Amino acid sequence: MEYLHTMVRVGDLDEALDFYCGKMGLVEVRRTENEKGRFTLVFLAAPKDVERALQNRAPLLELTYNWDEHEYQGGRNFGHLAYRVDDIYATCQALMDKGVVINRPPRDGYMAFVRSPDGISIELLQRGEPLPAQEPWASMENTGSW
Repeated sequence: MEYLHTMVRVGDLDEALDFYCGKMGLVEVRRTENEKGRFTLVFLAAPKDVERALQNRAPLLELTYNWDEHEYQGGRNFGHLAYRVDDIYATCQALMDKGVVINRPPRDGYMAFVRSPDGISIELLQRGEPLPAQEPWASMENTGSW
């Protein structure tokens, strides 16, 4: 398993970038605008992590700016931790065997979500290309929220 990023939702992207980049000195290494989903993702790295972040897409801070939502209550601004795994299906099966609920199964062979006992969302991402769809994952429904 390899640590990837921590996601934080921000209400004002310019203000957040001023804080994280202008004041704290983080460096923007990637940005994604999604018009259909109406959000912007900005990935930041610490100055000494820039080269590693560009090569491995980790370790990063992901700022998520939802175009239509600008205020978050009750910790909803903290999104999730993300880890890259070698085999998404084997990882999810091992977690299930230990009693962990797979909240968002890896139906796409690429992404799954679980929650910690304290309710922290954890995103699991397949290393490389998505694995071919397979059961029971392909038809497994979501459970709860993530």
